[in-house]
Amino acid sequence: MRRLLTSMVAVLAMGASARADGDDAFARIGEINRASLVMTVETGIVPRALGRTIAQALDTVQANAAEPHASRPDDYLRIEPLITAIAGPDATRMHAGRSRQDIIPTVLKLEQRDRLLDLAATLDDARASLLAVAEREAATVIPAYTNGVQAQPTTLGHYLLGYAAAMARDSDRLHEAWARVNRSPLGAAALGTSSFPVDRARLAALLGFDAPVENSYDAGQLAPMDLGLELTGLAANLATTAGSFSQDVYAQYHQTRPWILLREGALTGPSSIMPQKRNPVAIYTLRMKASDVVGGAMAFTIMAHNVDSGMPDYKRNQMIPPARTLAVAAEMCRRWVSVLDGLVVDRERAADEVAADYSTTTELADTLQREADVPFRLGHHFVSELVTYGRSHNLRPADLPFDEVKRIYAEAAAGAGLPQDMPKDLPLSEARFRETLSATGMIAAAKGFGGPQPAEVARMLGVAKDKLAADRAWLSAKRDGLAKARAGLDAAFANLSTTP
Repeated sequence: MRRLLTSMVAVLAMGASARADGDDAFARIGEINRASLVMTVETGIVPRALGRTIAQALDTVQANAAEPHASRPDDYLRIEPLITAIAGPDATRMHAGRSRQDIIPTVLKLEQRDRLLDLAATLDDARASLLAVAEREAATVIPAYTNGVQAQPTTLGHYLLGYAAAMARDSDRLHEAWARVNRSPLGAAALGTSSFPVDRARLAALLGFDAPVENSYDAGQLAPMDLGLELTGLAANLATTAGSFSQDVYAQYHQTRPWILLREGALTGPSSIMPQKRNPVAIYTLRMKASDVVGGAMAFTIMAHNVDSGMPDYKRNQMIPPARTLAVAAEMCRRWVSVLDGLVVDRERAADEVAADYSTTTELADTLQREADVPFRLGHHFVSELVTYGRSHNLRPADLPFDEVKRIYAEAAAGAGLPQDMPKDLPLSEARFRETLSATGMIAAAKGFGGPQPAEVARMLGVAKDKLAADRAWLSAKRDGLAKARAGLDAAFANLSTTP
């Protein structure tokens, strides 16, 4: 009994090392062969005694391939001779009911799901870094832009929570894609299964898939195409968000006095000739990785476009297949974390940029309507004339002479066609006028769901943290499920090797 247990432990260790010796097609075909052998022995396609011989040959092939400079073929037809050289031609019985037409899509699926979970982990890390900055800078007043022009003040916390919401949607899309990716093509054979009693559900379970792809034609000939489009599209969607964020930060770097910078050192780079320069290396490498992801998605779309079903175009490892695009997207997220962790915010400079422009004047028009029953269009016209006056005299909003403010309002009211008995004087005190034009006043006055007011920022931050925690739990559950499936395969395979 002790000898049997020792032998099982050794075989389990060998199986684990066989996986650990590479993250490539050879290793994944090894997993497929192990699962196929277990299933074919269980269903009687392969006699148990022969199964034991084949199992030992599979372990030897895997061990040989782990040696330095050893060959690691990525084609089953180049791996099979290595097996038969040890176990003899009867070892090919393991291939009953299989084809490279279902092996290749299974190899792709095994890699895609690993890369998808890696991307989920790095996306969660990027969201965690973003939320940390959002919490730290929840009350930091910054300018926000529409059409490239300063529009209204907000807080850095509110702005970053906007990106957190977009990233959370990307996480949702990833989870939804997982449900379609984690289906097994194995056992579909060329496209119509076979006359052997292949147990496709057992194959799926041994490899950690939730179930087989139901239709055997779809399994190997259609699903690799549309799922590839879904995965690369998902990655491109996330990359577009990352690219938008990097461009936002770039917009500040273009300024002589930016309010957001990167911590100097590994995230910045010097010029070879201009000593004053601190190039934002981390930002433009993030943007370039985002471009690589979008380029990979476009390349796959072109490969899959106008191709007959069952063709190899969208199953190839050349160019940038879906799994590789997901891997690049994960690297992009890691770079995003570096940028977020290295952000240096100059709060006074940000507040000064807001104070230098007229982005709070929307609230002045709103206040006139809300508190003094001034028609919105009159209030809007008055404020527009006020902005024109202030800019033409090179005045900040806080420096506007109140006598001029009252004069401009009276002129606007006189030309607005108001009833004769309606007052034409500005219905705000100077103190209320100044308060209304302040950035903090405008932010505090916001009442809408999802706005920048402190209570809403705090609420959204809590929701975002809860969502991130739930997504991390999802990832942990999926990885645990795969680990349990691998342990089950190891145990079943060990049983083949040790049982007469």
